[in-house]
Amino acid sequence: MTQQLTPEHDVTIFSKVILFTGPDGRAAFRQEPISLPEGSPQSMLSALMPSGGYQLRHSPVGFRSQFHCSPHGQWVFILSGQMEIGLQGGVSRVFKPGEHFYSADTLPEGATFDPAVHGHWSCQVGHDPLVTLFIRG
Repeated sequence: MTQQLTPEHDVTIFSKVILFTGPDGRAAFRQEPISLPEGSPQSMLSALMPSGGYQLRHSPVGFRSQFHCSPHGQWVFILSGQMEIGLQGGVSRVFKPGEHFYSADTLPEGATFDPAVHGHWSCQVGHDPLVTLFIRG
């Protein structure tokens, strides 16, 4: 049985926001659907995805990183507080509790890190500390 819903209300698809490194070495965002074909209509599931462990992070009010690349692909889930991710050129995006993204902004093979070209920065936003869950992809 398939539910017929409008795209903005399609609960059979999970939207995976991806922070990635483009061919020019610069970070960018894109979205990719993940279908939920398993389980039941009351508990729709994706296929099981591999993972390599997880870490929890607490960042105090005022935290801001320098430009950096992710060491490896990883899911980032915002548990509390807000996290802003900034890209080269001034584009940024704020993630709130319950939101997530997949960070695949890794340094291109053979490249030497250049903070004027590569990576992204992150910071805590608002009055609450930032608590995140990182799950290695």
